[in-house]
Amino acid sequence: MTVVDSAPARVAAHTGARPGKRLDALDITRSDSCASAPDQHPKPDGSDRYTISEVVDFTGLTAHTLRWYERIGLMSDIVRSHTGQRRYSNSDLDWLAFVNKLRLTGMPVADMVRYAELVRAGAHTFDERRELLEATRRDVRNRIAELQDTLQVLDYKINFYGDAAPASERV
Repeated sequence: MTVVDSAPARVAAHTGARPGKRLDALDITRSDSCASAPDQHPKPDGSDRYTISEVVDFTGLTAHTLRWYERIGLMSDIVRSHTGQRRYSNSDLDWLAFVNKLRLTGMPVADMVRYAELVRAGAHTFDERRELLEATRRDVRNRIAELQDTLQVLDYKINFYGDAAPASERV
């Protein structure tokens, strides 16, 4: 396993660029489509046209949710077949994986849509995207701290009940 330790190398690895190759804004925009390097896709690039039912099976999302994401602008430019059926790509699957991560953070849908709009707007929106993600990270860290405090209370109570003998045994 190769460990990549520099940001340009990580971007190059993610976008398929050769190390040392200058990355243009399009390459960087493409790399922003998912949270991390994508897992193995079911189909190789070039033959990666998935039906909505295949995406439902692969992601666990419902067809209604996928259509809603498209309607509100969270997904855009979904290719259609000659009969009008949606055809999703590996990049779309990567984006959906990232959106799922954002959902897990508790990010409001309006903020996710705003982030998607910023990605589509181009590289000049990097600062605003970063600010949006930093605010979400602060919220996640606060929730983690609250959950850790709650876990300590639960551990205390579990230990209390584990150490206490039932009344019938305290004779």
